[in-house]
Amino acid sequence: MKRGPCVRVGRVARPWRRRVAVLALALGSTALPWRAAAGGGAGEPGAAASAPTPTAAVTPATVEQPRAFGHVLGDVLTQRVLLQHAGRPVDVTTPPAADRVGLWLERRPARAETDDQGRRWLALDYQVVNAPRALNTLSLPALSIPTRGGASLALPAWPISVGPLTPPEVAGQGALQTLRPDRPVEAAPTAAIERRFKAALLALGVVLLAWLAWWGGRNWRESRRLPFARAWRELRRVDAASPEAWLSLHRAVNASAGRVVHGASLSRWLDERPHLRPLQAQLEGFYRHSSDRFFAGGAAAAYPLHALGRALRDAERQQHR
Repeated sequence: MKRGPCVRVGRVARPWRRRVAVLALALGSTALPWRAAAGGGAGEPGAAASAPTPTAAVTPATVEQPRAFGHVLGDVLTQRVLLQHAGRPVDVTTPPAADRVGLWLERRPARAETDDQGRRWLALDYQVVNAPRALNTLSLPALSIPTRGGASLALPAWPISVGPLTPPEVAGQGALQTLRPDRPVEAAPTAAIERRFKAALLALGVVLLAWLAWWGGRNWRESRRLPFARAWRELRRVDAASPEAWLSLHRAVNASAGRVVHGASLSRWLDERPHLRPLQAQLEGFYRHSSDRFFAGGAAAAYPLHALGRALRDAERQQHR
């Protein structure tokens, strides 16, 4: 039995189908970029990832760098940055903050300066805050300073050397020793001070002697001029019971009043001498005892004549001061 034509046709159709499938795959792969580009506006994620991002321009700054060597603990290094971009002045938006920079440096607050030509500079101060044991090399940090125009001023790192304050070991020769002896303190010149001190002592002695002379002379004059002072001087030399003692006190009262004072006129005399009024009772007793002693003819009772004479002398002296 013979096969029909359909069997031959089926065998020939298989390679044709493979060629069609390969051609379709090729056409599909070439269409993918076109579909991605066309679908960007539709929000496909591939288009957003491939979009380029704008970047700010970075311009090397004009910098006046500090000396690169010979620094020790406490030194302040100043970087000066010219605030210009493409020949035009710019303003800094965010200056570098004051902060510790590593182990060795500390940045102080930035400040603006203007030179003689009217150009504006940004001054950055760095202070060395640590001391190495040996000579050490470190760097001022690189910075990018943003400006209002969008550009940034780029500062490169600047290497410097920092040395120790003292060498770890001393030479041990001559005066270069680990410990120095105590320096003797020279005596301050005191000759002028001694002369002034002696002059002051001499002046003080003269003043004291003058005061003593005045005080003694016044007391001596008062003892001879004032009535109760003369009476007290006489009372100290005689017995209080003797008639001379009583008469001396009577004479003092009469001399003070300028007339003869009796017991009846005692009150009038005290009115003229108010500073003696506190002694009125003692004076009245003195006149009563005096009358009994000199006119009654009897034995007079004991009377503290010395105490009254001293009290009258003191009141008289207090009044004449």
